[in-house]
Amino acid sequence: MPNVGKSTLFNALTKNNVLAANYPFATIEPNVGVVGVPDPRLAVLATIFNSQKILPAVVSFVDIAGIVKGASVGEGLGNQFLANIRETDAICQVIRVFRDGDVVHVEGRVDPASDLEIINSELALADLQTIEKALPRIEKEARIAKERQSVVDEIKKAEAVLNLGKPLSGSGVDLAALAELHLMTAKPFIYVFNVDAAELDDAPLR
Repeated sequence: MPNVGKSTLFNALTKNNVLAANYPFATIEPNVGVVGVPDPRLAVLATIFNSQKILPAVVSFVDIAGIVKGASVGEGLGNQFLANIRETDAICQVIRVFRDGDVVHVEGRVDPASDLEIINSELALADLQTIEKALPRIEKEARIAKERQSVVDEIKKAEAVLNLGKPLSGSGVDLAALAELHLMTAKPFIYVFNVDAAELDDAPLR
């Protein structure tokens, strides 16, 4: 959601200095940071093979604007930002747990469980929209290319899961068959809880 510490985390991961401000939608255009993956084996291999250059594997991090309730139908800054994470390999959700009256919360209250529900609901609704647009086309293709029928079947299973408000990851749906749709709830989720250490004993997520 907006104003929970996404850009601060992005700066820490990538050693960037993008704007991290105390107001919603401080981030408009997505920020991208590319970070090398440390691997001590590379230096050993470079010595063995007398390599002139070492090129580590890299991870690209994308910092996007916050998602608010109704984003899937254009609220806040809408689907514009959901599109920025549609083709990522995983989604990191930053959840605000700390309480600070000087830091604005877009919902007017700190409620991590509610924030999680809003984010996951918006991702699911966006995926349902993607399926609604793609299914007629893929059904038409399946009438000609019979091997596409298995994709149609998995899309319909995915639609049923999403209509129950559940993410596709871990649902038993064949996610490989749905890869072309870049469905967001089919991606692994990483949860980062932004906690004030002094509040840990309050256990706000219990």
